Amino acid sequence: MESEFWHGRWESQQIGFHQARVNPWLERHWQVLDAEPGARVFVPLCGKSLDMRYLESLGHQVVGVELSPIAVRSYFVEASVTFALEEGGPLARYAGGRATLYCGDYFALTSAELAGVSAVFDRAALIALPPEMRKRYVAHSFQILPRGTRILLVTLVYEQALVEGPPFCVTDSEVARLYAKAASIELVGEKEVRDLPPKFANIEGIVERAYRIDLPR
Repeated sequence: MESEFWHGRWESQQIGFHQARVNPWLERHWQVLDAEPGARVFVPLCGKSLDMRYLESLGHQVVGVELSPIAVRSYFVEASVTFALEEGGPLARYAGGRATLYCGDYFALTSAELAGVSAVFDRAALIALPPEMRKRYVAHSFQILPRGTRILLVTLVYEQALVEGPPFCVTDSEVARLYAKAASIELVGEKEVRDLPPKFANIEGIVERAYRIDLPR
């Protein structure tokens, strides 16, 4: 997807992808990553997700990256959290509470911003990207994430020909291909879902899957 698409969504507040509650997979399965309290956790394409607030409540230091400054500012403003803003270079840095959010292109993110990260929660990044961008996204992630990082990845599986993404269908076999360099890929749960944007109203058998992915040490 082009950046203009996502900027337009936030400017017009067409943000059906934003969940009004903490993601159930995060609440039920975060412990599978064995992340210690105080661990630095990365949330890619984070928007203003309440999942980050939940991770902060567990004592984690949260690092996020998001294209839209509207979303980044909203994350802090809606929680009445004062933030400091540093601009210059390809990414603006917003920091407040236990969160540091970088605003800009994901592919401008480097290993310096993610130093010390040991865990990742990806609910809305991989499935937001079309196939050609998914390959680039995962390849870049392998480059910038510290060795041994553990990922909790949530995907959506449905008949792609029936409806246009995002969110896009990402099958089990595609996860295996994309993360082939991982030390291990484990399916930790799956369930049928219905609380999706209206365009999915007539689509049956939509399944969410959650994986633990360990990067090589």
